[in-house]
Amino acid sequence: MNAHAGARAGSARRWRRLRAGLRGWGGVGAMALLCALAVTAALLLPLSQSADDGAAPAGQGVTHAGQARAEKCEDPQDRSLSPSGGGKTPVVDAIKAREDRRLVVGVDTNSYRWGYLDPNNPSGELEGFDIDLVHRIAEDILGDRDAVRFKAIPTSRRIEAVEKGEVDMVVRTMTITCDRLDHVAFSAPYFVTGQQVLAPKTSAVTGFDASLADRKVCSARGSTAYDNLEAGRKEGVLPASTDIRTTVPNQLDCLVKLQLGEVDAVVTDGALAASQAAQDPAVELKGGLFTDEYYGVAMKRGSDDLVRRVNRILESYVEDGGWAASYEKWLHPTMDTDGRKSASATPPEAHYA
Repeated sequence: MNAHAGARAGSARRWRRLRAGLRGWGGVGAMALLCALAVTAALLLPLSQSADDGAAPAGQGVTHAGQARAEKCEDPQDRSLSPSGGGKTPVVDAIKAREDRRLVVGVDTNSYRWGYLDPNNPSGELEGFDIDLVHRIAEDILGDRDAVRFKAIPTSRRIEAVEKGEVDMVVRTMTITCDRLDHVAFSAPYFVTGQQVLAPKTSAVTGFDASLADRKVCSARGSTAYDNLEAGRKEGVLPASTDIRTTVPNQLDCLVKLQLGEVDAVVTDGALAASQAAQDPAVELKGGLFTDEYYGVAMKRGSDDLVRRVNRILESYVEDGGWAASYEKWLHPTMDTDGRKSASATPPEAHYA
């Protein structure tokens, strides 16, 4: 077995542990925070429709339920550019040359522990695992971790915001897929999780299976969750009677609909679902993970120097313990249960095209 194959085997072993670690995880926490986040999302959503001056334009994992994916590529998480190479850095130079010297980044503002506004934080600053990564990127490129202009971007507009140059990058629990590689460039993966079903504890739903017959299932527009629901029905993994018509701009909106009884279940990334279950003790994860989801930083196609720079930052972030410290602070409370570490607690290994 060569080194590359050995790395993949190790990743596969960790992935099996991840699925076991998240299976059937239940929610604990407070509804007050969810309500505050929902209000915050409603207030901040218009920000995603505005364009900031100075944002200079920049030049799926393996599934187990028939996830729709392009035939022209395999292992999309391994197709990013190596941190080394290049020479000229036009995109990075343009960012540094801005009058306000700020990185413009599209983020989530309502995903608990990923990118959100804590109503109990008097500073009013965004915080979470993805936000920590943004600060690290800004510190490396501009020498100031706070040299960031955050833009609230709905799930459904992540690709559009990058393509139109509204942001330099999107750091927003965004899965690297073959289809998305046709529209944006991705960094190497910085997190691995998988799709999972969220439903009330009292529900008879057991997972991504026949128990979703005649059920209304919610997903975010433009998400891999919706792609999986479509493919699942088409390939017979889900019954034809599963109603997948309910889609929302932001995945947290699905949780609100679930609480209001407007839908019977939600499909989203297991890592996000775990955080949502922590906000509402009446819901829990149902069944195991049924896809592999590798999160990456999305940037404009052709911005090779910025992609390479971000990949170099990610390598350093892992090596110096910054990644692990952020995971421990934000995700350990929701993802590591019963004294067991989730496989998501280990950053995915980077393999480059």
